[in-house]
Amino acid sequence: MGRYVARRTLFLVLSLAVAMVVIFALLRLLPGDPANALLSVNATPEQIAAAREQVGADEPVLTQLATWLGQVLAGDLGTSFVSGREVLPDVVDRLGVTIPLTLIAFVLAAVLASLVGFVAAYRADRWYGVVLSGLAQLGIAVPVFWVGMVLVWIFALDLGLLPSGGYPREGWAEPAETLRYLTLPVATIVTVMTASLARYVRSATQDVLGSDYLRTARSLGSSLPHAFWRHGLRNASVPVIAILGVELATTLLGAVVVESVFSLPGLGSMLVRAIAQHDYPSIQGVLLVTTFLVLVIGFAADLLQRVVDPRLRRRTTGTAA
Repeated sequence: MGRYVARRTLFLVLSLAVAMVVIFALLRLLPGDPANALLSVNATPEQIAAAREQVGADEPVLTQLATWLGQVLAGDLGTSFVSGREVLPDVVDRLGVTIPLTLIAFVLAAVLASLVGFVAAYRADRWYGVVLSGLAQLGIAVPVFWVGMVLVWIFALDLGLLPSGGYPREGWAEPAETLRYLTLPVATIVTVMTASLARYVRSATQDVLGSDYLRTARSLGSSLPHAFWRHGLRNASVPVIAILGVELATTLLGAVVVESVFSLPGLGSMLVRAIAQHDYPSIQGVLLVTTFLVLVIGFAADLLQRVVDPRLRRRTTGTAA
């Protein structure tokens, strides 16, 4: 297991290095010039040349790449072309919105999806099991922004119970008020994520309920809930853990949509603004941090699968040997 962790850690570092190069290269393939962030529409050639020199766009591409990589290794994501502020502190501030939004929604969706998926599988022959399965299928087809707009219409505009968007200026200084502003964004993500996760939980549960070892446990006198809890829960959780990792990463990447709907000052809105302003350091910083978080989520999900399932650990040991 130790060798596997070391190998996966090395793979994580190499993946991040490749991602850095890809992010840098793709931004340079986009139309426009980084210096445009500092220029007006009627800029003179002298002003354009000065702006390119200021942002380093006049240097060879490989030199620009080496400079950026050196800055990142030193813990510096650069300085915004537009605001003149360091990118790293801005990213950290925005993470204070995006991370709580993502984690709260993820935990709630995981709990609800586990309950819905298990009931839908365990009571597949009952009307409510069929209804839950149908709702899960329907929820996948609904766009997340549409869910957000419907929730705003009902709970903010019609009932006036919750704010339709925005975020407290003081941030988490008043947790109750902050959670009030995050309620509708979280509910939006939970609605869509629960529908997606419930399908996988239902499928994994059905596989376990139809397995020979569970039937054997029941023939020896165990009740179905007890047999599932003791013998089937671990096997059912292994594929679900992988999906949980994918869903968490997807939610993090898709925060741009929810944050746009509810005007939240998170990483998503920062990325949209930076792209509109051709603010390359901010774009690179957000994409790099997001990519790192996604890779870490995949790394953690992979390790958790091996902790839960001894067969994967034995397979890993056999491969290493």
